[in-house]
Amino acid sequence: MKRDEKFYLIRSDILPESIVKTIEAKKMLESGEVDTVNEAVERVGLSRSAFYKYKDGIFPFNSMMNETIMTITFSLEHTSGLLSKVLTYMAEQGGNVLTINQTIPLQGIATISMSVDMAHMKVSSTEFLDGLQQLPGVRKAMIVGRG
Repeated sequence: MKRDEKFYLIRSDILPESIVKTIEAKKMLESGEVDTVNEAVERVGLSRSAFYKYKDGIFPFNSMMNETIMTITFSLEHTSGLLSKVLTYMAEQGGNVLTINQTIPLQGIATISMSVDMAHMKVSSTEFLDGLQQLPGVRKAMIVGRG
């Protein structure tokens, strides 16, 4: 990302039709529903020039969130194998742990801080965090940073 680039979060219902159609065409290409740009733009009723004008500047919000490094902190009960279950859950969801730091458990609770590569996550960061908090023994989990 360039330093002078600005990003905005905009409701889809107020976007111009050419932007919405570009998004639809990109989805068709990414899912394999169509094989070529020509096929995609014909289906959505968009010119190729409009598609090429907008395609590199439009990203679904969740896909941008998945292409980042997220720092998570959470509290775990001091139970044998719990951290292993947390790491297994992360791997199953497509997360890749980059760093991990754990405190010595005090009063039966350990604090963990992890940096996780979210580029290949199968779920959104919100769903990931919700699932993490559902694991037995995870007391609290929250996102403390994104990079």
